[in-house]
Amino acid sequence: MAQLKTSFAGLALENPLIIGSSGLADSPEKIKRLEEAGAAAVVLKSVFEEQISAQAGSMDGYGSPEADGYLNAYIRSHALDKHIALVEEAKKICSIPIIASINCYTDNEWTDFAKLMEKAGADALEINILALQTGKEYIPGSFEQRHLSILRHVKKEVKIPVIMKLGSNFTNPIALIDQLYANGADAAVLFNRFCQPDFDIENLTFCNARVMSSEYELSDRLRWTAIASASVPQLDYAVSGGVHDGKGLIKAILAGACAVEICTAVYRNGEKIIRTMLDELVQWMNGRNFDKLAQFKGKMNAQAAGAVNPFERTQFMKYYSEHKE
Repeated sequence: MAQLKTSFAGLALENPLIIGSSGLADSPEKIKRLEEAGAAAVVLKSVFEEQISAQAGSMDGYGSPEADGYLNAYIRSHALDKHIALVEEAKKICSIPIIASINCYTDNEWTDFAKLMEKAGADALEINILALQTGKEYIPGSFEQRHLSILRHVKKEVKIPVIMKLGSNFTNPIALIDQLYANGADAAVLFNRFCQPDFDIENLTFCNARVMSSEYELSDRLRWTAIASASVPQLDYAVSGGVHDGKGLIKAILAGACAVEICTAVYRNGEKIIRTMLDELVQWMNGRNFDKLAQFKGKMNAQAAGAVNPFERTQFMKYYSEHKE
């Protein structure tokens, strides 16, 4: 019988399915239901730095720096207290790992938050530094350095695993991943999703084009996971985005992932999809006499591909040079 146990960022998981940061995990009761449905771990709904800043900026501080500072601190403390309470309550009723989450873009006081999450009982911390770099004065490489700076500061303060969830907007994700590993990251998640902007042409307003992920997004995740797991094999990887069924889960592991983070699949199909995906995985493994995930994890990554190299542009050019109508 196939065994689905795996390890991700030093956390022992019963299977490779993690619920990604979302409204699916914003209450202890929801998290418990996900555990009962078969989820191996849950990433809590993120604390968003820009949301806290926006709330603080909308408050009238009476023009006084002291009042402005007090309001900012109060709003920030209130938001973090809710997250701390969620960790504490979830840990009381759940046995699966609970991963706290920060969505930030500046190197401010997140070390304090990390310590509070560790004290509250979080099993790990996922840091998500998602931002577009659009300024004309931008210095190439500074965004990558921000990741390293935040990681170093947090690692000095906590002993729990620190997971870096990356966006896909890097010239060379592998170089950054290598530096993240060198600076103590325990795992990397590939990738976070940017807001998909659109225009409402009837009302001339801004809106979101697509909130949920698409199966077509998986290809890019497979590419970079396959390359990263071959280039920096010491780090654990999770795929996030585009895994909607058991086939997607299997592909992510073949690329070198230890786990996947899913959201859209649960939103669309309900919690029952968790067991369905795991059953598909078991059936596939049994059909190929695989007893453990380790027997096929990374079996189709860049190292295994050898000279074929299906993950880079040369293969694209080769395909179209040989393609005939």
